[in-house]
Amino acid sequence: MNIFNNSIIKFFIDGGPVIMLSILSASFIAVYIIVERLLYFKKISKNDEKIIERISSAIRNNHYDEAITICETVPTPVTNLMKAGIKNRNYTEQQIYDAIKDAANMEIPKLEKNLNMLGTIASIAPLLGLLGTVIGNMEAFGLIGSKGALGSMEVLAGGIAKALITTAFGLSIAIPITIFYNYLSNRVNNFILTLEIKANELVLLLNKK
Repeated sequence: MNIFNNSIIKFFIDGGPVIMLSILSASFIAVYIIVERLLYFKKISKNDEKIIERISSAIRNNHYDEAITICETVPTPVTNLMKAGIKNRNYTEQQIYDAIKDAANMEIPKLEKNLNMLGTIASIAPLLGLLGTVIGNMEAFGLIGSKGALGSMEVLAGGIAKALITTAFGLSIAIPITIFYNYLSNRVNNFILTLEIKANELVLLLNKK
């Protein structure tokens, strides 16, 4: 265990503590965002179709208060849209659609919460690694200059090897974060498409009443 801990400490010291800890801190933030978003999407997707069918059934039976109660009991982006449409059911089709659209505009930021930050972390992690490599190479060449030509290749090789640690670390953090960022962005796009479909279905359903 001590050998493992010492290896980690050496790894961070060789890579440059400031840059390495910056990348590590960014990775912790990314993990928090990813876990929070995955739990959020799981929560709003749970039994979504069954809830929507219950609301639609209540609307078809003119039980509007019941439909609103269901929406408030299980608040999700879709049910929030449906609640807005039901509350404005006595207005024109365009007014109902506008009310639903306004509700959708309130839900989209919730779906996209912290995704911009996640994308930024995916972008800056390899750049921080590259910065650490550049700084490490500068130090290696500076060491060569101070020692003269004797043994310069050995010193240079060792310095570059240490410097490349930050680039490798930055890339190892950025790659999985980028994968999750793309996955979560696709989830958001799918939810937005679902909102559009359910909005149109709701307007048609309310206009039949």
